[in-house]
Amino acid sequence: MSVTNPVSTRTTPALDAERIRQDFPILQREVHGKPLVYLDNGASAQRPACVIDAEGDCYRQYYANIHRGVHMLSQESTRAFEAVRGKAAGLLNAASEREIVFTRGTTESINLVAQSHVRPMLQPGDEILITGMEHHSNIVPWQLICEYTGAKLVVVPFSDAGELSLEDVASRITSRTRFISVMQVSNALGTINPAREIVQLARRHGLTILLDGAQAAPHMPVDVQDLDCDFYVFSAHKLYGPTGVGVLYGKYDLLKAMPPWQGGGDMIRSVTFERTEFAEPPARFEAGTPNIGGVIGLGAAIDYFQALDPAAVLAHETDLLRYAEAQMADIPGLRIIGTAADKAGILSFVMEDAHPHDIGTILDADGIAIRAGHHCAQPVMQRYGVPATARASFAAYNTRAEVDALIASLHKVHDLFGR
Repeated sequence: MSVTNPVSTRTTPALDAERIRQDFPILQREVHGKPLVYLDNGASAQRPACVIDAEGDCYRQYYANIHRGVHMLSQESTRAFEAVRGKAAGLLNAASEREIVFTRGTTESINLVAQSHVRPMLQPGDEILITGMEHHSNIVPWQLICEYTGAKLVVVPFSDAGELSLEDVASRITSRTRFISVMQVSNALGTINPAREIVQLARRHGLTILLDGAQAAPHMPVDVQDLDCDFYVFSAHKLYGPTGVGVLYGKYDLLKAMPPWQGGGDMIRSVTFERTEFAEPPARFEAGTPNIGGVIGLGAAIDYFQALDPAAVLAHETDLLRYAEAQMADIPGLRIIGTAADKAGILSFVMEDAHPHDIGTILDADGIAIRAGHHCAQPVMQRYGVPATARASFAAYNTRAEVDALIASLHKVHDLFGR
């Protein structure tokens, strides 16, 4: 079952990728004497100068610990930090900034929901529903709480093209299902899943649901109120922001009902040796000193991405994807893994007689950075009977000329390894 590409039915302005490239200092360098062609955005995007400057300015001009100080630096840091909560709420169209929790990334966000929302509701024999294309971060946390509680992990399969069937999802929801967690976009296949329709299935059964937006939020418009999901998660470093920062969106009534996952400073209202009274969300889930400069960098990244127009970014990356797919069809022995009708800008592929690591090494000699491996999605590799794939993933700053460079280098791989 496919879902319509969010920009396929609307007119969007074209991105000027060559101008955008000037915003990213690292894209001006060479690798092995060749211009850098960075196509590993699915793992981590590069940072524009405005993000680098925002984080640096925090440390140069006003850094101090937040929420606790009466002095000017603490007040300025607190204001800058908390302003990002509103920016993240705006990016996702959350109903309130109180629904935004800062974490270390998508992985921690999922673990927080698993331990604080899902684990307390589970009894032996209960079920958690995920899909077969999930990232390890949306598999392992659920396995852990299943081990703790005696619950069972139920996996929805996907087709050879890399698509989910809504009928398959519906057929695996039972009276024992307690929670659903699904990635919106596959990091290994590029598939754009029918997230809204899956949420509607959850609603019909009275279930809560999490959407993993790590590969969606940096590449397309996201509206959590329209999706009606209960939780949504993404990482800053894929959205042109710093590492070590992430966002958990949760409907406020759910967050308010959840116990804290970690205890410590700044997540309390009062503490005695007899009893601790916890703060209201989101502070309840932000124990300890956060990555202050990183969150401020995330705010600059959100501003930058919003100024590009997420719909225009998706249209641009989709154009690069289709352009690359057409040229890859002419390379003998190359097979694309994941051919869903609706895809984001991710191309996973294998080549006859050339291991993905060899492909990556040869491309690196031409200055082209791709990912080679299992992409933290080993069950996906097992589904296709391959140990790994090579993966090129696009961002707003990539160009058709860079796709041409990729294709030329892949022809070199074929000439070297092809029969």
